[in-house]
Amino acid sequence: MKQILQSFKTGETTLADIPAPQVRKGHVLIQTTCSLVSLGTERMLVEFGKANLFEKARQQPDKVKQVLNKIQSDGLKPTMEAVFNKLDQPLQLGYCNVGKVIAVGEGVGEFRVGDRVASNGSHAEVVCVPKNLVAAIPNNVSDEEAAFTVVGSIGLQGVRLLNPTFGETVVVTGLGLIGLVTAEILKANGCKVIGIDLDEQKLAIAKAKGVIPVNPLTTDVVKFVENETGGVGADGILITASAKTNDIISQAAQMSRKRGRIVLVGVIGLNISRAEFYEKELTFQVSCSYGPGRYDENYEQRGQDYPLPFVRWTEKRNFETILNAISSGNLEVKSLITEKVPIREYDKIYGQIGKSRAIASILTYDGSSEIDMSSTVRLGERSFTGSKGVIGIIGAGNFTKMTMLPALKDTGANLKYIASAGGVTGTALAKKHGFTHSTTDYKELLRDTEIDLVMITTRHGQHAALVQETLAAGKHVFVEKPLALTRLQLQEVLAAYGHHAEQASLTLSVGFNRRFSPHIRKMKELIGNAQDPVNIVATMNAGFIPDSMWVHDMSSGGGRIIGEACHYLDLMVYLTGSTIQSVCMSALGKNPAENTDNASILVKFENGSNGVLNYFANGHKSYSKERVELYSQGRTLIMDNFRKTEGYGFKGFTKLKTNQDKGHRYQFTKLIETLQQGGAPLIPFGEIVNVTLASIAAIESLKSGEWVDVALTSQPGASKPQETLEETMVV
Repeated sequence: MKQILQSFKTGETTLADIPAPQVRKGHVLIQTTCSLVSLGTERMLVEFGKANLFEKARQQPDKVKQVLNKIQSDGLKPTMEAVFNKLDQPLQLGYCNVGKVIAVGEGVGEFRVGDRVASNGSHAEVVCVPKNLVAAIPNNVSDEEAAFTVVGSIGLQGVRLLNPTFGETVVVTGLGLIGLVTAEILKANGCKVIGIDLDEQKLAIAKAKGVIPVNPLTTDVVKFVENETGGVGADGILITASAKTNDIISQAAQMSRKRGRIVLVGVIGLNISRAEFYEKELTFQVSCSYGPGRYDENYEQRGQDYPLPFVRWTEKRNFETILNAISSGNLEVKSLITEKVPIREYDKIYGQIGKSRAIASILTYDGSSEIDMSSTVRLGERSFTGSKGVIGIIGAGNFTKMTMLPALKDTGANLKYIASAGGVTGTALAKKHGFTHSTTDYKELLRDTEIDLVMITTRHGQHAALVQETLAAGKHVFVEKPLALTRLQLQEVLAAYGHHAEQASLTLSVGFNRRFSPHIRKMKELIGNAQDPVNIVATMNAGFIPDSMWVHDMSSGGGRIIGEACHYLDLMVYLTGSTIQSVCMSALGKNPAENTDNASILVKFENGSNGVLNYFANGHKSYSKERVELYSQGRTLIMDNFRKTEGYGFKGFTKLKTNQDKGHRYQFTKLIETLQQGGAPLIPFGEIVNVTLASIAAIESLKSGEWVDVALTSQPGASKPQETLEETMVV
């Protein structure tokens, strides 16, 4: 199928061939009939992409600070590689989509095949959208009118936050597409509306809709508003403009009455004068997109609606309100349509987007032509017949893009398939790294007889079920940590491993890369394989991530101990040469069971070694992220951030310094060698199971406040089996 993409690196806009998405649980699959180009937002993205690296940095000073912190902690080379990898990621343009439902996912009861719907889907022939971002179109509303649903909701949310009352005077600054719709919504609310813009064409359209127009190039807008309000000032100001200047926010304060309200919908400079706001006791608020629910994964992706008596207007209910307003005639949008362009002639819009004077540009899709609904796009003609070590990857997220694929380079890996839920990131990575196929159906990998190894890099909650499916398909497995989130999931994996892997000599590897770092291998060499018990203190200065991130969700991410600290439990197993016997975990705060971000784990090993694993999210970013101290026989080793290891008391060794190397490249090199030439698994499977159990036992210990033995039969979990992932894969 065809989809419009834009490069953050070059600003180039292209119409790309992308595998059609698969309908997923809680989602609706929609064949597009038309979509609305948001000229303001999309022009800003295109212009940002075309800017040079210096200009990009100037426009995003907060990102520059993050880059500088990363350079300090990780070094220049890894940081610059991460920056350029990020810029290589294509951006899906568009968020105002209209079409017909062609498939309905599990758990969706309000839509049927054939329904006409509006959604925040992108400019693509087929889109898969979660049900809470889809609204049914009334019969008397055309597809082109319905394309205004989402931009209308953006304006409506700003109006709701302003909370105007009948008879109030409200100023709308910026009469672009959203500004004009916002002004009309305010008129429908019984407000006197003053519209400010530099473009006479837009001012004329606003005037025709009953808005009082004013051009700041020819009129002192502050005095104008004072005159229109009898010297009182505007009751409210809605800023829908997109500009870098700070003058707009200052102007808003000056034209406002005392205790007036200012709501920002657009993007402007925000160097606010305290005096201007202080003297009038002004209220200032920033509006968030379509309304309550935006960026809440539980609402948007999992379909968990907010109860109407407590949250009257969600983003979906705002969508429905705009459609009903168009249906009833309270909102007229047809006159805003400047041009209609077939999607295959997209460049008529995007080629001149910086100079366009259009208000609303509609992309049309030829529903009569046959859309390629194939879930797989072939990108190369290479034959893999007779090749060993042919690889398929499930997951095209940050780990795949930033870490795994760069590390697989020059390993001799034969890359055939990459699977991603939306197809966009997967296809971009496939083209960059030489894959021959990109797909949105991961089962294509499992059915392909040429694939030897499947590498799984999806969200943590999907790992265990995908491992079982892959083993059942007769493929070797590499799964990025963790292997499982619960004891029950692990038991199911063990059953699949025993049934399939042992019979077919399949290997199961987990991405515990730290043990493959030259620093950790040097430490292991120095203390020897038959050493006495040792003491290890390992610290991860992990950094804070918001509670809303999927990693914190125990069902999809497993939390940061199971999902990330497991790396260090494995590292300790490797260094001690012993499996873990028991663990005891404590955490920071008055409710420690709820704070796995700041915790310490005491670890007892079968050979008598002791370990302390500190996983902290409250440290400073500039301090080393990872540190290991090992004490043995009057000697000490200290590894700092996989860049420097120092030895004390070791004859002939004092220091090892490298660029930051966490072992990924060496791990993948050995993995491909083993796959192609045979040999023992990279990590003994018993150690993988032991580490997985230890991470799960640590959470059990935190809840119970006691030591927990690491055994498969102790404290069995009560989790339900993982659902099949065919329709729920998120990458």
